[in-house]
Amino acid sequence: MNILNRLTERFSKVQPLPAGTHHLQATEDEKPYRLHLRLQKDGSGLLILNASTVLQLNSTAAEYAFHFIKGTEPNEAAEQISKRYRVDRKIALADFANFADQIHTLISTPDLDPASFLGFERVAPHSADTTLRLDCALTYQLPENTQAQYAPVKRVERELSTDEWKLIMDKAWQAGIPHIIFTGGEATLREDLPQLIAHAEKNGQVCGLLTDGLKLADKDYLETLLQTGLDHVMLILQPNDPRSWKAIETIVPQDLFLTVHLTLNNKNVEDAKDILQKLANLAVENISLSAAEDSLTDELLELQDTANSLRLTIRWDLPVPYSSSNPVVYETQDDEIPAGAGKAWMYVEPDGDVLPAQGEADKVLGNFLRDDWESISKN
Repeated sequence: MNILNRLTERFSKVQPLPAGTHHLQATEDEKPYRLHLRLQKDGSGLLILNASTVLQLNSTAAEYAFHFIKGTEPNEAAEQISKRYRVDRKIALADFANFADQIHTLISTPDLDPASFLGFERVAPHSADTTLRLDCALTYQLPENTQAQYAPVKRVERELSTDEWKLIMDKAWQAGIPHIIFTGGEATLREDLPQLIAHAEKNGQVCGLLTDGLKLADKDYLETLLQTGLDHVMLILQPNDPRSWKAIETIVPQDLFLTVHLTLNNKNVEDAKDILQKLANLAVENISLSAAEDSLTDELLELQDTANSLRLTIRWDLPVPYSSSNPVVYETQDDEIPAGAGKAWMYVEPDGDVLPAQGEADKVLGNFLRDDWESISKN
């Protein structure tokens, strides 16, 4: 039985560990790793590994993580768990050893899912009680020859500076938000993107990038982003642009979690299945799908079946840049507007205004640069 669920049947009203943040920086077989544990008031927790993966833990798993980080001897940890949860000490010891083994496996595993992995409890993004992700639109500028209506450049009067974005990331980290995604427009048009990624890495935040991917075909540029701490990428596929395919070929061999997004439209609908087959042949494992028009809903559902047959994992809980059609509607499979908007994740425009989600410009919750997190979250 999964160690996160095994004790639930025996779970009694146990006073949770105090809310707070705990850190561990260690070296295992000459490979350094970092753990950040955020204990919530209800006893659950968020465990962040190497600023690249967020694990959502129930209260029991959070206590195992606490003892792991504090370096508690296994027998002592088992003794405390046994007393607090009224379970057999041998079971508690075995569960603690299993938890430690899974953490060590995570440490040595490349291309981790930025949200969860292994046997840890996965919580649907819209069910989170705290904000887990901040989608930061660094710019609404787009590459040349891109139709301007795809990005609401008139929504903002200016773009924040490098230092201003760093301040926003710091405030987000202090508020307990562990996951930052840089989007746009086209985020790679910001020359300071490597600096911003490095700052998220310094904080301990998981960092993702949404991009057309064309600059990532340059191995040197991609290497720069990897060295500064980029953890995952969603690449907006342009099927007729050879540079888009070149970027995928460049990214796939790297230690980087990659999701490829395809917007289904009248121009590519006939070739969509072949496109997915080509992605599978290139060893892409994760895809995201949306449709440019409601009239293509049936085709979109059929394409989902094709993806499943090719063993491509469909990701519904990541945003899509404004430079792709209908970015909001198909972020989740069941809801017209993402259920986690304004709760599990929020969207920051280039001037710092906070929206519940991309596209909801009439619902400004505040400005992350000027307002404190408490007032924003209450709104």
